[in-house]
Amino acid sequence: MLIKIVTLFLVGMILLAMFGKLRLPKGRGAKGLLGRGRCAACGRPRIGKGPCPCGKDGL
Repeated sequence: MLIKIVTLFLVGMILLAMFGKLRLPKGRGAKGLLGRGRCAACGRPRIGKGPCPCGKDGL
């Protein structure tokens, strides 16, 4: 009985994962999100529209 419950739980988790992947927009993976909004000079994430804290203002 316990094996049946665990198996159904795992199958349910697999189905949820498959539907979750279908909902994500294509072509916008983790690399695209991390590469955007960083200073070209130092590589720090840029928050807002102000200059980078490093002072080099690498756009």
